[in-house]
Amino acid sequence: MKHATPFVSRLPLSLGLAAALLAGCAAPRPESGPAAGGAVPLVILDTDVGSSTDDLFALEMLYRYEDAGKCRLLGVVVDRPGEANAAFVNAMNAWAGRPELPVGLVRRGPADTQVFIDYARVADATDAGGRPLFPRTAPGDRPDGAALYRRLLSDAPDGSVTVCSIGFLTALAQLLESPPDGLSPLDGAELVRRKVARAVVMGGAFADGAEPEYNFAMDPESARTFFRLWPRDVEIVFSPAEVGDAIDYPPALVVSDLSRTDRHPIKQVYLQCNCDTGQRMWDALAAVQAVEGDAAFSLGGRGTVELSPDGRTAFVPSPSGNCRRQLPGSPAWNAAMLEKIRTFNQTR
Repeated sequence: MKHATPFVSRLPLSLGLAAALLAGCAAPRPESGPAAGGAVPLVILDTDVGSSTDDLFALEMLYRYEDAGKCRLLGVVVDRPGEANAAFVNAMNAWAGRPELPVGLVRRGPADTQVFIDYARVADATDAGGRPLFPRTAPGDRPDGAALYRRLLSDAPDGSVTVCSIGFLTALAQLLESPPDGLSPLDGAELVRRKVARAVVMGGAFADGAEPEYNFAMDPESARTFFRLWPRDVEIVFSPAEVGDAIDYPPALVVSDLSRTDRHPIKQVYLQCNCDTGQRMWDALAAVQAVEGDAAFSLGGRGTVELSPDGRTAFVPSPSGNCRRQLPGSPAWNAAMLEKIRTFNQTR
């Protein structure tokens, strides 16, 4: 999730004394990508749910993609600390017929994150008779985010997983720093190198004069760790802020598209909270990229990404780089992408 840059520009950022090189120079494996070998992508969603609503649309879209046989959703990692945020994902999973879908939660993360829309409480909404609108299973011992990553990756075939990161990079940094354990004899970086086909990361802003992007700025130390340790032969596709900035899904249209029912978590969020806060569909674009791959986007050439001390990102072209980025679309493309996102809300 990326929010308005005027807020981000006031964040206290300290990323070290020098620019950090975030992506390595080795070219990604030839088989990288969401449809390697003809199989559907196995997706892990990493989200800062609990503040902006674009995370909810991304999760809803992954449910629908899975229903259509286009992906398999392995689990959800919540990288915004707070049990209520993970409980909201659990409620959405149960509503979508996936009560046992595993949810991990970062507990060692940024303590003071801006909440733009406080909607986690909606998971506890009741109807006129006091009955829960969104019954859900008890979480039990909810795993730590990095531990869930290790379990899901260790059980997956080699080169089969697409990580869809639409929040902070906290859990991924902790995964990459993790040592071997009872789940896998591999350390976190090697586990990623072995199991992950690509990461789709909603983050960064590459337009001239762009402010530091929210997802990286909220936990800059984790951002630096993520790109320092990410394997150089595993591709990263960035869905930068300037692409999603053009995709506006107004609250009134969201509620209208969900007119068929009041028992929809996203609709209740829009009915109970003020969602007219400059939301854009940043995270939804990462979900499309993770499942549909490159065909839906115009992508720039390969390169590396550099992070400056104040949190700005720069793309450095290199034919051997493991990074690519979505490019802003035309007005017609923006309109077509909004219609695609709306379709997932209009049908169940």
